[in-house]
Amino acid sequence: MAKFYVMGNYSAQAFQGFVKDPGQDRGKAVEAISQAMGGKVHSFDIVRGPVDFVAVVEADSFTNVAAIKLAVEASGSISNMTICEAIDIKSAAEMAGKVASVYKPAG
Repeated sequence: MAKFYVMGNYSAQAFQGFVKDPGQDRGKAVEAISQAMGGKVHSFDIVRGPVDFVAVVEADSFTNVAAIKLAVEASGSISNMTICEAIDIKSAAEMAGKVASVYKPAG
């Protein structure tokens, strides 16, 4: 399974829900949707900064996490959801070396 870092912003509608029910556990919702796609949540935090939440999840594919993005953004409660996939930099650098040997830059 691959590891993904998912972050985004809550909508005004979602913040209204937080004010109405401050005790709700959004981490449980994240776990439920991740498990529905065969994934696992490592952490979920509400954060201070340019995004409102950050989750670390494992899933079989980027497509599975993209499906979660489509579903939650379609609900109107989340926007600006960004998915970053952890990579093996050593493998990427090895591949880049192969590509660099055949790449011819413009000009």
